[in-house]
Amino acid sequence: MAAEAPIQLPLPITVGGPPVPLMPAVAPLPPPTQAPALPSTAPAAASKIPADFAAIPALAHIAAAGATLSDLGMSHGLRTISARHDAQVMVFEVSPDGQAAVAGLMTDLSVDQLRAIGGKDLTELPAQHGLRALFLHNGPQFQVFYASPDSERVIPGVMWDATGKDLTRDQVAAIPGAIPTVTIGADTAPAAGASGPATATDQTSNNPNLIAVAQSTTHGSIGNASAPELWMFIDPQCSFSVRAMQQLAPFVAAGKVRLNVIPLTILDGEDNGMSTRSALDLVSTPSDQLVAAWETGHMAGPPAADASGKLQVNMAAAAAIHLQGTPTLIWRKPDGSAGRLDGLPPDIGGLVASIGS
Repeated sequence: MAAEAPIQLPLPITVGGPPVPLMPAVAPLPPPTQAPALPSTAPAAASKIPADFAAIPALAHIAAAGATLSDLGMSHGLRTISARHDAQVMVFEVSPDGQAAVAGLMTDLSVDQLRAIGGKDLTELPAQHGLRALFLHNGPQFQVFYASPDSERVIPGVMWDATGKDLTRDQVAAIPGAIPTVTIGADTAPAAGASGPATATDQTSNNPNLIAVAQSTTHGSIGNASAPELWMFIDPQCSFSVRAMQQLAPFVAAGKVRLNVIPLTILDGEDNGMSTRSALDLVSTPSDQLVAAWETGHMAGPPAADASGKLQVNMAAAAAIHLQGTPTLIWRKPDGSAGRLDGLPPDIGGLVASIGS
């Protein structure tokens, strides 16, 4: 659901013996949360690329951020490309229509072999941009594979379209457990006196109910109590949430903003449940210690008895505002309307300046 998240490497699958990796281990590349690590979030001049690359939308998008592209040739009907941006390297396959790319290395497995391995745990998803997609459960984790046009190879990875949108996330959204979801509607509003989040009437940035939803959560606060407030929905394991915290820290220390951090669990499918364990620990921590516990990794120990209920309220609040990923930032503007930003702030100073009292 947040820019450069590590792309999940294929999970080991046990077939009558010890785990056998589906592909060689390589240094982890960035996960699906909001956009691929390439292009970088920093503005950069477009690199010079061959004319045939420029005519392929997926390649033109990555090159426009300053990445250097190299053609590794055709294999099983797909063009393999490597991209380098500073110290980051990514290898990906271009979809047949040139409108998307799959970040991942092609394995020696065919679709039939993957089906034999996966059995009932393998589900075929609707094809995207000419590539079949296969969803494989592996215990509490999962991996999405994309098939080459000849079905002789599969690629464990994440598909991005030519605008940088994570298409894999959309594909798996309907699968129970793949992405945490909570349905909020008029008939599910809490009864009088019951604990629960306020319900947003819409998801527009000027909806003042966004503030009420954020205030209804279990959260931790840091900074001058009299400073303008900023609310940030985070997944404790989300690298983008961590980066947003690092960007905001100087403004919090200077007394320019009071930051309220709202823990969620979003990335369980990618971190073997660590997201939920961390979030439960955080909501068990006193409000004035929660942010420090997240920053240092010093959690409170066994979750409190009411931790699960608190986390459910936070997840319901996220659903009520139609949260798309972490971090998501909410604040009140000087005119009283609500501001909202999904993802890393492109101008952190401008964001802080736009927060009203």
